[in-house]
Amino acid sequence: MPRSSVTRRLSLAILTVLVVSGYCVAYSSPKNVILLIGDGMGIGHITAARCAGPGRNGKLALDTMPVTGLVITHSANALVTDSAAAGTALATGCKTNNGIISQTTEGKPLMSLLKLARSMGKSGGVISTKFITDATPAAFLANASKRNQREDIAKQMIESGAEVILGGGKEDFLPRSAGGSRSDDLNLLVEAAERGYQVVDSAGAMSSAENNRPILGLFAQGSMSGKRPEPTLAEMTAKALSMLSSNPKGFFLMVEGAKIDSEAHGNNAEGVVREVLDFDDAVRTALDFAAENKSTLVVVTADHDTGGLAVLEPSDENQAFKAGWTTGGHSGNMVPLYAYGPGAIRLTGTHENAQIPKIIAGLWGKRLNN
Repeated sequence: MPRSSVTRRLSLAILTVLVVSGYCVAYSSPKNVILLIGDGMGIGHITAARCAGPGRNGKLALDTMPVTGLVITHSANALVTDSAAAGTALATGCKTNNGIISQTTEGKPLMSLLKLARSMGKSGGVISTKFITDATPAAFLANASKRNQREDIAKQMIESGAEVILGGGKEDFLPRSAGGSRSDDLNLLVEAAERGYQVVDSAGAMSSAENNRPILGLFAQGSMSGKRPEPTLAEMTAKALSMLSSNPKGFFLMVEGAKIDSEAHGNNAEGVVREVLDFDDAVRTALDFAAENKSTLVVVTADHDTGGLAVLEPSDENQAFKAGWTTGGHSGNMVPLYAYGPGAIRLTGTHENAQIPKIIAGLWGKRLNN
């Protein structure tokens, strides 16, 4: 047989092995899942952060993720969703009305992806840069008919058994007599400690916390400021991963860059850039972990777009871009979706937000709320 023919056949065989191997990896079941949600983060917000950060020809950590898609965000009762309905969709795989936390429109409680993971023996955690009882983290650990039922949400959180709870919102865990905002006399920090949580309130205390015990970190009375002694979002993510990865069955972690939304509501382009870059640092931390731990799926998306930001040609040579805003509220725009790791290819294309957790549950061989 001519050498050229042998070479072609050998090359074809090698290519076939690579394709099959890649297919198996793409559709294999991830042991760990890290879901990062940029609250209010639309494509314009990411573009602005790229221009002002690494530069228009540079790359964010987000830009290195090989699988991309788009997400449709409307709620059950509105074209323009709020964070409660969008968080519920991303947590439970079910659409609900604006203002509702992980319940159907009829009031039936829904199981979240985090709770499903824990029912499988995996560990679970939530992180947010606003108060931890806010809509998106609440959707993964609580059920409520109204998103402002933060006292009840806080109680459900420490009763959930989640191994990692990190963010702001200490006031929701303390009675007024102890400097909090609770209308009852419950001190949930004391109750959390009795349940075995390490209760911490600074970056240093978080860093020195034991990895084999659950942690409740509340670093601000309300939303986090982004200043010391608070930890950064990337530091919270790194600590969570070091703790959750000790479970041989794996884990589910939700990380929210919550203040992108706050800055976009104020049409503050500089603040949006700062918060997206902060969020991107957490994405990089997750991707670095996944590169070392091959059975980890990393998914990045947003609950909705806030502000309808358009990136325009700068009018001043000292500007990275000019911001054009269409609203001070949310928009009905689709938002981006990125994925890396085993099963990532399943997330390519255009999806309803409620499809995302169902796809992840399916990769685990499970169904989520039917």
